[in-house]
Amino acid sequence: MTNKNYLFTSESVSEGHPDKVCDRISDMVVDSYLSRDPFSRVACETLATTNKVVLAGETRGPKLDKDELINNVRNCIKDIGYDQKGFSWKTANIESHLHEQSADIAMGVDSKKNKDEGAGDQGIMFGYACKETEDLMPAPIHFSHKILRLMAEDRKSGNLKGIEPDSKSQVTMMYNQYKPSQVTSVVISTQHSKDLSQEQVRELVVPYINKSIPKKYLKGLKEKEIYINPTGQFIIGGPDGDTGLTGRKIIVDTYGGAAPHGGGAFSGKDPTKVDRSAAYAARYLAKNIVAAGVSDTCLIQLAYAIGVSKPLSILIKLENEDEAKVEKIKNIIIENFNLSPRGIREMLNLNNPIYQITSSYGHFGRKPTNKGEFSWEKTDKVDLFKL
Repeated sequence: MTNKNYLFTSESVSEGHPDKVCDRISDMVVDSYLSRDPFSRVACETLATTNKVVLAGETRGPKLDKDELINNVRNCIKDIGYDQKGFSWKTANIESHLHEQSADIAMGVDSKKNKDEGAGDQGIMFGYACKETEDLMPAPIHFSHKILRLMAEDRKSGNLKGIEPDSKSQVTMMYNQYKPSQVTSVVISTQHSKDLSQEQVRELVVPYINKSIPKKYLKGLKEKEIYINPTGQFIIGGPDGDTGLTGRKIIVDTYGGAAPHGGGAFSGKDPTKVDRSAAYAARYLAKNIVAAGVSDTCLIQLAYAIGVSKPLSILIKLENEDEAKVEKIKNIIIENFNLSPRGIREMLNLNNPIYQITSSYGHFGRKPTNKGEFSWEKTDKVDLFKL
């Protein structure tokens, strides 16, 4: 981007968005298998529409009771908050069409000649980090996520009444000299009770903007640039209002468009799929590089071929484009990190049931937990990258 002053926008969607309902359910399936066998293979796609959920995909591992799996789907829907006429955890018709993984795919991953295992597919994956927020994430996506996450927390606790699970947010920021300087507009569209007027919805929702975005960025934000349900009422929502599918919110899941995306979705895939695990590894590397003070931004691309364990290429882009520094960083990565599928899983402890929580409010910029969730967000390799 050659223009140093510009507007940039990112959006987020809540856990009740129809696509995110599907991501949650697909990741629940991954966790269900990994909790029984950490070496299970899962590629699960979910479709959700009016009071109906369909699971499809490939698995290898323990035999899960179909009724138990269907009950787990209901628990996901219940936790999100859907008990509506058009979509309810109690009455939804749930079908499972999961079947055995293709032997051809398994062969490439399981080759006995390759102790590090081959990648489950070809593809390119990106990781990114920048100093715009404390979590080293781009500011627009960070604030978009936070608005919806705080709304969801209060909705579930009973502190935000009349607001339903399906919602979207969008934050536009002015950048000066490539740095975020102020928010110029915010859009929040949220499903709500039929008993609420649009004025009441606005009164309930606007405070979450102030809770989520630092005051220094809100100084120039005009009232007319805060758009709450700009099309009018939003009563029919979730899978009843729009069909949901796993993997349709990949930009929401990553960097809000501030960095490239390889195209592969994360949710529903076990960590042998490099679409997921290598994207986590690339973020892990980029975040530690930025945290080490090497650069204010870092973009990493990894490329893989199915059945081949070693990355075909590693690309590193730093803000200052210092070629000598890039070469040093690349050598540090090659010498200290095993970026084979097995190496990534072991490095980040990915063979655990840690994925449901990743399905909404972003896979990156989150806090690592003592359960092993978001291990790729740790900055425990900073000393390696200090030049």
